[in-house]
Formats: sequence, C-alpha cells, structure tokens
Amino acid sequence: MDIAQFQAYGYFILIAILVVALYGYIYHLYTVRKDSDGHDYEEYSNMALNDDITDTPVSELSKENKK
Repeated sequence: MDIAQFQAYGYFILIAILVVALYGYIYHLYTVRKDSDGHDYEEYSNMALNDDITDTPVSELSKENKK
C-alpha cells in the first residue's frame, strides 16, 4: 500500500462520517422542533409569505404584554 491508497481510504472514511453527521443533524432539526422554553419557531417561517394586513398573526399577544 502506498500513500495514495491511504489518502483514498481516508478521504472515503471522512466523507462517510460527514454524510452521517449531516443526516443526523437534519434528523435532529426535524424531530426536535421546540427549544428549551417550548417555543416552536417553525411557525415563524411563513411570516414573510403571510404578511398582509388581513392575515392572522403568528402568535397572539397575552394580556400582560399589552400596554
């Protein structure tokens, strides 16, 4: 075995590890959508598309937040 074969095996192993890590991260993002406070921020993803004045708000203001 020469150095080129070691580099080829190392490259293949590195790419395989990175692919597994990427798919694991994507799976984590889609299964755990809420943060530690319980907020689901994926609701805010359509806020740029639904920004007309007649659209319903993403989250209602609570009574104690109103001034």
